[in-house]
This record gives sequence, structure tokens and C-alpha cells, in this order.
Amino acid sequence: MSEVKLNPIKADSELELTVESLAYGGKGVAHVDGYTVFVRNGLPGETVMARITKRRRGFAEAVPVSLVTESPSAVPKKCNHFPTCGGCSFQNFDYEEQIRQKRQQVIDLYDRIAGVSDLEPERIVTAEKQFHYRNKMEFSFSSRRWILPEEPDGVDASFALGLHVPGRYDKVLDIEKCWLQNPIGNDILRLVKETSRAAKLEPYDVVKHTGFLRNLIIRIGERTGEVMVNIVTSREAPDRLQPIVGRLLKQFSGITSIVNNITRRKAGVSYGEWELLMHGTPYIHEKLGTHTFEISADSFFQTNTSQAEKLYAIAREYAEFRGDEILFDLYCGTGSTSVFMADGVKKVYGFELFSSAVEDAVRNAVNNNVSNCRFYEANLDKFFRVTPILNEIEKPHVVLLDPPRAGMNPKLVRDVVGMKPDKIVYISCNPSTQARDVALMIKEGYKLEKLSMVDMFPHTPHIETVALLKGGYKHDKNHVSV
Repeated sequence: MSEVKLNPIKADSELELTVESLAYGGKGVAHVDGYTVFVRNGLPGETVMARITKRRRGFAEAVPVSLVTESPSAVPKKCNHFPTCGGCSFQNFDYEEQIRQKRQQVIDLYDRIAGVSDLEPERIVTAEKQFHYRNKMEFSFSSRRWILPEEPDGVDASFALGLHVPGRYDKVLDIEKCWLQNPIGNDILRLVKETSRAAKLEPYDVVKHTGFLRNLIIRIGERTGEVMVNIVTSREAPDRLQPIVGRLLKQFSGITSIVNNITRRKAGVSYGEWELLMHGTPYIHEKLGTHTFEISADSFFQTNTSQAEKLYAIAREYAEFRGDEILFDLYCGTGSTSVFMADGVKKVYGFELFSSAVEDAVRNAVNNNVSNCRFYEANLDKFFRVTPILNEIEKPHVVLLDPPRAGMNPKLVRDVVGMKPDKIVYISCNPSTQARDVALMIKEGYKLEKLSMVDMFPHTPHIETVALLKGGYKHDKNHVSV
């Protein structure tokens, strides 16, 4: 039995490292004597002096201390909050090189996790808008503002409205301008911050669980121009919000909706236990293709409208609808994918966990004159095993999947392949969990036919992927075609 070689790198030591590539998740990858070192904010091609922060048997983690040689792909940053803010990871990295790194990450993940050694993405859809592309931003109020190194001792840190510092649930970086959201969102952010402080409204303390203001969520319809402002508070006290509401309506006459979500939970979540309508309607509209969708405060909707259209178009192309199919849309959310696909099939059955999203999906189908969609509230981890639903409705020819980042429960993967659909179209915001689920589908007799990438989130580590699998094959670990 051979002896396991231990990592010789010492914690807190400083080393000169040359970053070779980006790992999935955004950290730079360097090597020292055969050991991998993950470098926070490291860019491929740069050399840094870095301090080792964590040490494991086969790898270590490090943070840069000083720059020795700049990456040839480095570009000037736009944002004053970069890189302290975690919203953008690669704002200082050439966009074409970002795409090249993401492509290689997807290839490596499928090789390592799914055993697909010859993956070649069929296409990569880059983003035309690399800034101001998000139609939703969520900011946190905090009584524990992150103090920047250049600030003087004793500076007031009792109020912040911004984004959590990476790795710190209790610290919020005060944000003046975010380059990812629509410019009107930045104007709203600054007004809400200024008015909240002037009205002496207490920000929430996530450690002591005291305070009033918890979150500010801004949604903007890219195609409609409609605006929703959602103020999340720890208790119901609408009169205290009137200074904010009044100033918003005075300065932004086009605001469609102002809502107050109330959550008493100690967990740092922004979903409200109940909601008060402060102005206008409890929803805004957005368009995808020829369809118009209602989006309520807690509804999921793709955060990059123009790229979402391209993503759904690829999924529809992969499904190759003839017009007579039954489509199961799992994790259907507010029904955007169901409605988008509906005119290509005989019937769509959508399944979603959250009742509010199911209600939105029903309204969206009605509002778009779509009559062949039916939606179910369903905990998909067990729904098909604890209900007789498959005895009551037609079985699917095509299954469309769009799960959250955690991917699918393995039991649900088996439920889906047990339905024996001709095709499975799998949309994912996390190629690592998608590769894990696809590996199980391949084992159960499906074949990976195609995979495309859509960059929904420039300057971040994230990438959206669409995979097409077809059934009717005996398992062969090399039986893939891409």
C-alpha cells in the first residue's frame, strides 16, 4: 500500500503563483509542486504573491497579496465597488476570454462528472449586453456595514444598503451604483437609502434579529419598462414606509408597483410570509417573444430577458416538436417556458413547488390566450411516486427540466426516465449538477445528443446550459454523441 503524500504547503505562508485557468465557481487555478492552489480573484495569465488561507491534503486556497505580472486578458474595471463586492467576479477580465474559460469549465465538468470525454458544445450564445442586463436586483439593509481599508477609524457603520460581502452573512457593502442592473434601479437604490436614513428607519441586524428594514428588491421589465419596488420588512408597519413610498412616486412617476413583503423568519431570506400592496398592481409585466407575462414579487423569472429568449429558443429547437406531443414542464415556475412552448405541442403539463408561481402560471396562460396548459402544485422530489397523476393524464413524449442550482433529486431523475419520454431537454444554471444528473440518465439508457451554452450572466462565474437527451439506448459509458 503506497503512502499518501501530504500537502507540503503551509498555511499563512506566501508564495508566488502563476494562475493558469479558472475553476468552475470563479477561482483561479495555480500549481505548486503538483498541488493545486485555488486563488481568489485570480485571472489566467497573471502572477501574484498570494497568502495561503486554507490547506487540504490535495489542494490549498489563497488570496492575492500583490500583483507581480498582470494578465494579458486584464481590462479596466468599471465599478468602484469591484472587487470587494461579490456581484461581479470578472469585471476586469476580457469578455471573450471569460467565454473561453466557461466553455472549458463545462467540458471539464462533463468529463469528470458525467464521463463524457468528447463533449463539444454545439453553440455558445454570448451576451450582446454585458452590463445593465439584469431585470432584478436584491439588496440587503444592514446595521453592520463593511468598513473599507481606506476608511478612518471610528467611522459610522450602523447603516448599509447593498450586497453581502462574499463569505460574510453578517456584513453588507454599501452600494451606490451597480453596473449589472438597469440605470433606473440605481436611482431607486440611492433614493431609498437616503430616505430610509432621513426617516431613521432601522436596518435589520442578522445577528441580533432586530430592526425593521430587511431587503430592497427592484424588478424592471426590459421590454415593457414597468418597475416594481419590493421593500421587505421584519414586521407590518406600512405607515413607517410612507416617506419612502411618497418620494418614490414623486420622483419616479412611471413606477408600476410598490409592495411590502413581511417576513418574521430569522433566516436571511427575502420571501415574504405575507404582502401589502402600497401602490399600483401587485405585479409587473415582461415579454418573451410574442408572449407577455405577469411577475409578482416572489415569482421566479429569468433575470436576463434577452438571453432568456435565446435560451428558450434553443430548448424548443432541441425538442423538435411535431405538434402532437405531450410536454411535461418540470420546475415550470410562472409558466414562461410552458407558454413559450405551448403552440408547438398538443398539451403542456407544468409542475411547480410554489403555489404563488402556479397561480401566476395559470394567469399567464389565460392572458396569452393559451388553452392547452395545465399546472400542478407539486413537490417534485416525491410527487410522481405519491400521487396517481400518471394514471390520470397522458404520459410525456418530451420532458423539459429547469431545476434550481442544486439540480434534481436522484429519485426524480429515475421518475423521469421511468416515464420513457422520447426526449429530455434539460436547462440548467449549474453545469456541475446538470452533469451529475445527466450521468444518471445515461446510465438509465439515455444518450446525450447535444449541448449548448448561453451566457446569461457576464462578469460572473455562472453559465446556462441546455442539454438534449434521447431515450431507447442500452447503457454504454461511451455511448454519447455531442
